[in-house]
Amino acid sequence: MAPPMSASAFLEALRDEGVTVVEVGDWQDHNRNHKGPWGPVHGVMIHHTVTRGSERTVDLCRDGYADLPGPLCHGVITKDGRVHLVGYGRANHAGLGDDEVLRAVIAEKGLPPDNEANTDGNRHFYGFECENLGDGEDPWPDEQLEAIVRAAAALCRRHGWTERSVIGHLEWQPGKVDPRGVSMRSLRERVRERLKD
Repeated sequence: MAPPMSASAFLEALRDEGVTVVEVGDWQDHNRNHKGPWGPVHGVMIHHTVTRGSERTVDLCRDGYADLPGPLCHGVITKDGRVHLVGYGRANHAGLGDDEVLRAVIAEKGLPPDNEANTDGNRHFYGFECENLGDGEDPWPDEQLEAIVRAAAALCRRHGWTERSVIGHLEWQPGKVDPRGVSMRSLRERVRERLKD
């Protein structure tokens, strides 16, 4: 059982891992905590945004939209490799997912197929939205991939997790495809190598 770290410790963890951070407004207090508990946290979830343009993407992830209020994640990773912090606490990013997947993440074992949506993921995962159209053709620049790896490794290092605590939205919720165009297996391997340092 891991309580979420404080917003200041979250920021410090990212910076200690060499992440270029952009603080957006009152991100430390921007959350959906009034809708339910935040924590215990068990992992890091990676998404794609289906958007183009960094400024528009950051604004959308901070504010959300009519049917899904923001924040839609904790950090937005833009194509230039910067991590824009838009919220901290409960965020509308993971939605309902598979309880068996959550148990595997907690145990840091291989992931089973996600075939149910019966567990609140917004409570249990840090979330990073990555600027990408999600069409399988939009490129994932090296700077962006490195920022994903560093951000995930920062949280794993701080919580004492392995790379097995890093999952994609597609591994959590049936029907999701994100992050499309990048291999979660490859990202986890890179996180594992980084955690050796």
